Formats: sequence, C-alpha cells, structure tokens
Amino acid sequence: MGRERDLYAPVKRLLEAQGYVVKGEVGAADVVGVKAGLDPVIVELKRAVTLGLIHQACARLQVTDHVYIAVTRPTGPRAKRALKDNLALCRRLGLGFITVRERDGAVEVLCDPGPYAPRQNKRAKAKLLRAFARLRGDPNDGGATRHGLVTGYRQDALACAAYLAEAGAEKGALVARATGVPEATRIMRDNHYGWFEKVETGIYALSAEGRKGLADWGGAPAD
Repeated sequence: MGRERDLYAPVKRLLEAQGYVVKGEVGAADVVGVKAGLDPVIVELKRAVTLGLIHQACARLQVTDHVYIAVTRPTGPRAKRALKDNLALCRRLGLGFITVRERDGAVEVLCDPGPYAPRQNKRAKAKLLRAFARLRGDPNDGGATRHGLVTGYRQDALACAAYLAEAGAEKGALVARATGVPEATRIMRDNHYGWFEKVETGIYALSAEGRKGLADWGGAPAD
C-alpha cells in the first residue's frame, strides 16, 4: 500500500457497507460518503499521520462533523506508541481515525468523530504538583541546562553532596537535618548519580564523581 490511492478502495468498501454512496476527490476532500437524511462523511487519506493531514481534516470540520483520517496501519517497534498518541490526538480534535492493513486492505475504525470529553488523571495531577513543590526556584528556565534537566531529586542530591564536600563523611540523619532533605539517607544509599560512597553503616562520603557533579551542576541551588 505504497500510495494514498491504495487506501481508497478499502475505505470506500467500508462506507458502502454502511449504506453510503461514495465518491473520491470531491472538491478538496479525498473521499466523500453521502447517505439520505445524514450529514456527509469525509475521509482524508495519507500513508501516515502528518501535521498536514491533521490540518486538512480539521478544515473539513467546517463542512461536516463526520470527518475521518485514514492511514496505512503502522508497523515496527515504535508503531504502537505512535498509534496510541495519534489516536488520542484525533479524539481531542473530534476526528475519526481509520487504519488500513497493507497486506490485505483490512480496515479498522479506531475511533469515530465526536466531541471530546477529557477526564483528568488525579494521580498524574498530584504527581505534577509534588514535583513542582519539590523543585527549588526555577532552575531549568524553560529548558534543560547544559548537563540536562534539574529535578527536585537532583537538587536534593546536590544539597547532600555540597554538605559532604564541606563536612566530610557524615551520618545520613545528620545530613538530613543539616540540609533539610528528609530523604537524604535513601538518596545517598541509592546513589543514582554515583556521587556518594558508603563509609560504614549509615555513614556516607562524597565520591570523586560527586565532586565532579558539584562542579558540573554549580553546587546545591539556593532555596
């Protein structure tokens, strides 16, 4: 199914099976289906989802509420993720989404056109607000720093590293009190960045990699 026109016959069969009279290339629309007493159905065809295809489909919403995009069903390791993202986009825009399998022309309607009724993910919202509260200041300034994004976790690790750079090896509980980082012991124990060394049970020191991290990231950010 190397050409857009190869999508036409499977889509036409789908609409005709539902009682529509179907014609291709009507005005600016790729496919138009008409059925007595109903608004027309428009389908825009492309081999793959593109921004241009989305623009075309949105423009057709000025003519009818029943607008679909139809593309060759994607394959490959990234196809499932891309398909899910594009399906979510179509739902948000009120567009229908059709895929056509290349080997046999099998058609699958992933969603029909209709108004989008979003449901908030309360867990994701709470996670976002926790991350916001944990982040000191505005270290990313709308983008990543030279070494990457500064997260609240990294800021806490930097605070622990900066304290150890001054105080030397110390108990996790004392580091937590001195830095105001309640999870200091766990951060040093997990050692995701390789910045800490365990001296003995509950006592940690700054590693050579930790000193490099302080230099790279500019030390612990101010509150």
